[in-house]
Amino acid sequence: MRHAVIMAGGSGTRLWPLSRAGRPKQLLDVVADAGGGAHSLLTEAFVRVRAVVPADCVWVCTAARYADQVRADLPELSADRLVLEPEPRDTANAVGLAAALVADVDPDAELAVVSADHVIRPVERFAHTLRTAFDALATRPRALVTLGITPTSPATGFGYVRRGAATGLAGVAEAAAFREKPDRTTAEGYLATGEYLWNSGMFVWRASTVLEALAEHLPASAEGLARIVAAPAGAARAQVLAAVFPTLPKISVDYAVLEPAAMEPGRVLVAELDVDWLDVGSWPALASTLEGDGNGNAVRGPVVVLDGSGNIVFSDDPDHLVALVGVRDSVVVHTADVTMVCPVADAERVKQLLAEVQERHGARFA
Repeated sequence: MRHAVIMAGGSGTRLWPLSRAGRPKQLLDVVADAGGGAHSLLTEAFVRVRAVVPADCVWVCTAARYADQVRADLPELSADRLVLEPEPRDTANAVGLAAALVADVDPDAELAVVSADHVIRPVERFAHTLRTAFDALATRPRALVTLGITPTSPATGFGYVRRGAATGLAGVAEAAAFREKPDRTTAEGYLATGEYLWNSGMFVWRASTVLEALAEHLPASAEGLARIVAAPAGAARAQVLAAVFPTLPKISVDYAVLEPAAMEPGRVLVAELDVDWLDVGSWPALASTLEGDGNGNAVRGPVVVLDGSGNIVFSDDPDHLVALVGVRDSVVVHTADVTMVCPVADAERVKQLLAEVQERHGARFA
């Protein structure tokens, strides 16, 4: 059976002060819908994977503290399809835990791993590529398939994957190499070759295959996950999970599994995903989901901008007006307890700003 797990455990620090420790970006209603309202990135991801797998085969992996919010946001999600991390141990362990729990109920499961903080259009093209990635497992059952986004610019904020030999399945190639986030010159070189795709952080594989890969490349995690799943589902398993999971080595699935596995020719494949893809990880990225005011400003909430352009202005209080005069190329965000202003060019420093806020005020505004 085909399953999908939505990874929804991040805290979204670069979208502070809208995204908070207690309510992260994937649970905020920031994506505009056709009816004039808005919905969350998590809801967006759930609808997207439902185009490929049935609702009872959709899982969500998130932090334990977000459990009630996820249930409220996704009433269609089956109660036993919520995977809760006691504390963050990076993606290798989150993916491994989800794979172990899926394999426990369906030993032959094929599993897509997707993110909760992407906006992808059109959904039909995403669904086609996801089905193609699943189809690749029919001829290469041990394959680890990553989804690579067709690049539209020499982006320096994404990792890259280089396509290698063809597989015989249209749109799927062997993954020749993974590359870290490059500088501008290197990214331009990648784009010029036509061989590189953005690494989306989304994958398709058999649940048993990724668990075998973890056993080979990250045995400490594999052993811990096996202990967790060996406990009976329910209170006993939750107790073992709380004791074991925080002890697992903290490492990403790319470092722990994909990159070492790529040393074996043909083991890692890449399926090209040619879509409009937005990784909503910063205010400039989120601006693409906001309304334009006709003067080059992206706005949400009660906002008036006079003689200004290039701004990103967000107010989550319907009774609080944000008014700007002569302001250009700035991010202005108002919440009930924080107002943040910064140049758009410095938006990537919001995470650094939050660290300074925590240093001075503790967790009060985090």
